[in-house]
Amino acid sequence: MAKKSAIAPASAKGVPSINIGISDKDRAAIAQGLSKLLADTYTLYLTTHNFHWNVTGPMFNSLHAMFMAQYTELWNAVDPIAERIRSLGHPAPGSYGQFAALSSLKDAPATPPKALEMVRILVEGHEGVARTARALFPIVDKAGDEPSADLLTQRLTVHEQTAWMLRSLLEDR
Repeated sequence: MAKKSAIAPASAKGVPSINIGISDKDRAAIAQGLSKLLADTYTLYLTTHNFHWNVTGPMFNSLHAMFMAQYTELWNAVDPIAERIRSLGHPAPGSYGQFAALSSLKDAPATPPKALEMVRILVEGHEGVARTARALFPIVDKAGDEPSADLLTQRLTVHEQTAWMLRSLLEDR
């Protein structure tokens, strides 16, 4: 009896096909959802960085520093999302056009808003990214894609906590 190879059969181009226990259909659906998450994350990164550069007013120092911490966290998040898409066998989007088409978030205003309006926009952005991540969970769960589930859980934690912290700045005292 011939021993079964641990390597998946080669595709037409000689590259082994992907056989990680997730169907091609599920991998494609998860990669599409992660592409939306990547687009939302990158859009929020750009908006946050924009606000870091353009914030003014009495809260300048604290918001400037807070926005820097937030855009740095977002910047560090895009690579793991893109690499998970690649691990699933799909190309990661990476152009402004692709991100604009995939993102559920509005672009930053052309004219920088006042500081507290920036905070409100960022709350909406973090909540939007959380909704995008959460919407993907049923597909990931059904497919048994634990690495994607872990990534989504990490992103949800960051975005929900950041939205809460930003919302607290908008509360009346």
